[in-house]
Amino acid sequence: MLIILSIIVVFITVYCLVKQYETRLVLFCSGVILALMGGDVMGPFKAFSHAMLESKLFEAIISVMGFAFVMKLTECDKHLINLLIKPLKKAGPLLIPATTLVTLFINTSITSSAGCSAAVGGILIPLLLAAGIHPAIAAASIYAGTYGAIFNPGYAQVAIIVDVAKSTPVAVVANHFPALLTAGVIGAFSLLVVAYLRKENKGYELPVEKMVEDTTGTFKVSLVRAFIPLLPILLLVLGSMNVIPALKQLQISHAMIIGVFCAFIVTRVSPQKISKEFWKGVGDSFGHVFGIIICALVFVGGLSSVGLIQALISLMISNPSIAKISSAVGPFLLGVMSGSGDAAAVAFNKAVTPEAVKFGLTSMDMGSMAAIGGALGRTMSPVAGGLIICATLAGVSPMEVAKRNAPGMILACIATLILLLYR
Repeated sequence: MLIILSIIVVFITVYCLVKQYETRLVLFCSGVILALMGGDVMGPFKAFSHAMLESKLFEAIISVMGFAFVMKLTECDKHLINLLIKPLKKAGPLLIPATTLVTLFINTSITSSAGCSAAVGGILIPLLLAAGIHPAIAAASIYAGTYGAIFNPGYAQVAIIVDVAKSTPVAVVANHFPALLTAGVIGAFSLLVVAYLRKENKGYELPVEKMVEDTTGTFKVSLVRAFIPLLPILLLVLGSMNVIPALKQLQISHAMIIGVFCAFIVTRVSPQKISKEFWKGVGDSFGHVFGIIICALVFVGGLSSVGLIQALISLMISNPSIAKISSAVGPFLLGVMSGSGDAAAVAFNKAVTPEAVKFGLTSMDMGSMAAIGGALGRTMSPVAGGLIICATLAGVSPMEVAKRNAPGMILACIATLILLLYR
């Protein structure tokens, strides 16, 4: 009965999010109700405190938003957009799948979905909006590419599969590379179809207060200033790919601060103004972005308190007769509900994947399916931190972004299941 009641609460939560009630209020209240139903009075408060200690996520978000505010103050974003606006508009609707595939590539280096969303979204979302793409599609096109980390042999999920399958990182990645690449292409072009059907692939006009494109023809683009918004992500990619070993340990926040200093050197805007604007962005990100993430974690904590997540995992593990389907659907559904693809995939790969041979499968195939399934589910979850970041950068509801990503992620999960487990 408790599980049934908790499912009802989840459906009510989704309904409220679809109706665009205040996201933080809905998630926080739902998390508290679920925790009280589970008899865990302190659960919501523990989840709240735990969320406040997410230092790496917090550090990435506030630094990216602070950098974005500085780019607006120094007008470096205006130079970049005016430089790229004409070729972007000529690219037409292909700009949407191109953005997703570029993010997929970058995520192989910046493996955190939230960090990648912040770093890439802060740069590409304004460009997509300027090119006439609807804000929800712009946000979705970024987050739809944030499972490229599974291409990385050093990624944590790959390491777990390696341990279970008694193989090597390169072998695991080579095994699921075609399926994962197919999933990425399906997700990218499905989003294009969604945009086309909703007539959101062109024609969007930026509000006057956000307009950065020059309409008079008198604005002179500075290539140096236009390069500054791209500098942090370039440094991160060069470091993570070991092109420049000295940048190997560079964090997202460090790259953003370097970008701020370079903006000052290039533009000569008052350092006092830059400092004030940077910290204004930091404060804004805490209230709007991190506030939603905190409430989302409270909601997930409530799901754990009531035992819903554990019940789904147990159901998935205790039905070996449907192992092929459960290795995809189980982590996928848990990824949607919790906003994290890792938890479900790890639980499945630790408990079920070692017995893969009993189901007529290899541990490598089953392990990769669980990892990819969880990541795809997370990519359409309205409570995922990275999706919330993208939605905030675009100025839309997280649910609006999740709805647009859903068709592509479902199709990608089915295709991955066929390519990995039915070959």
